[in-house]
Amino acid sequence: MRTIIDIPQEIANNVDAVAKQEKRSKASVIRSALSEYLANKNQNSAKAAFGIWKNRKVDGLEYQSKIRSEW
Repeated sequence: MRTIIDIPQEIANNVDAVAKQEKRSKASVIRSALSEYLANKNQNSAKAAFGIWKNRKVDGLEYQSKIRSEW
């Protein structure tokens, strides 16, 4: 997919510098950065869900059995 985005000059300069240092294209550096950002974003969402039931006064297995019995 091709897309056009506006990037502040300071970030564009940093992308150029990384691309030159790593001998890669700017597009490759940007793709890697986006992939890493999205992987972190998904991982953070999973971490945020961990322990979500800890303050509830209901047993998780009992709740699951109750909900499934309604099917």
